[in-house]
Amino acid sequence: MPRQPGLSARLKLTLSYAGIVVVAGAVLLAVAWWYLLRYLPDNDKGLLFVSPNRFLLSRIFGRAAAVAMAGLVAFGLLGGWLLAGRMLAPLDKIADAARLAAHGSLSHRIRLPGRSDEFRELSDVFDTMLEKLESHVAEQRRFAANASHELRTPLAISQSLLDVARQDPSSVNADLIDRLHTASRRAIDLTEALLLLSRGERGTFTREPVDLSLVAEEAAETLLPQAEKRGITLDVTGTPATTTGSPELLLRMVTNLVQNAVVHNVPGGTVTVHTEPQHQACVVRVENTGRPLPPHLVPTLVEPFQRGGDRVRSEDHAGVGLGLAIVHSVVRAHDGALDVAARPGGGLRVTIRLPGV
Repeated sequence: MPRQPGLSARLKLTLSYAGIVVVAGAVLLAVAWWYLLRYLPDNDKGLLFVSPNRFLLSRIFGRAAAVAMAGLVAFGLLGGWLLAGRMLAPLDKIADAARLAAHGSLSHRIRLPGRSDEFRELSDVFDTMLEKLESHVAEQRRFAANASHELRTPLAISQSLLDVARQDPSSVNADLIDRLHTASRRAIDLTEALLLLSRGERGTFTREPVDLSLVAEEAAETLLPQAEKRGITLDVTGTPATTTGSPELLLRMVTNLVQNAVVHNVPGGTVTVHTEPQHQACVVRVENTGRPLPPHLVPTLVEPFQRGGDRVRSEDHAGVGLGLAIVHSVVRAHDGALDVAARPGGGLRVTIRLPGV
């Protein structure tokens, strides 16, 4: 917002320093004047160093005091200007970094040298903020690029199929319609996943008590036919664990975990869903069997569009790469913690801790 022009901080500090010096000098001269003159006779006759009096000393001391006060004013202004400039130099560097950040340059860092003080603490906090902001912006750019790429593929397939149908309407058959339906379904699923991910990151939902054990049973019941089709054993164990949050988002969170555990599994494998209250928190743990995962792959699984190429997946469920990313977003929106670890025998163990009631 526009502001009226005013004095700079350096000028204000300079005037403050000069004012303090002048006031201190005036008090010192006043005290010296008072102590010197109170013990001298009050007449206009006498010789300096022989018989001094108030009249003689005031004429000499008064001129000297005026010169001293003028010198204090000049010294206060000059010294205050230099001292204020030296003290405010770190703020100039911080302001320069803020201007660069305002124009889109987030890679610049202040990195003030020297020992810790208020200005260096401020610069360190600002550097940390810039680092997180740069990381967040880079993540959002990657996300937008990946989302555009993922959406372009089914839309391009749909466009090609429609072009074929327009060129030769007689060639339209059930296979072409099925392929068009599959491409459209994939685009719709990806769009819905993106909207859900955005909703979870905003955290705009009504909170109410939710029993995670019931949520786990509902998710398992929904995915049981899919698990039986693949020969996967699906078990739900544990005790009631109540947290506060969005029932819809929490159900989608657990459903995504169970679906990933079913899809990325080996034939005849198992999926275990366990819930329990633990130290004023609610714990949901989903484990599955599968092939051993490389250590470098596990941390990337919660990033958007990271499908994990080394993982086992069914041919009829390619996924959009947002399953664990949505889980991570929902967990953060509910002030929880997500831990993803590879099981020694293969597969994943995903543990979620949410605040208890």
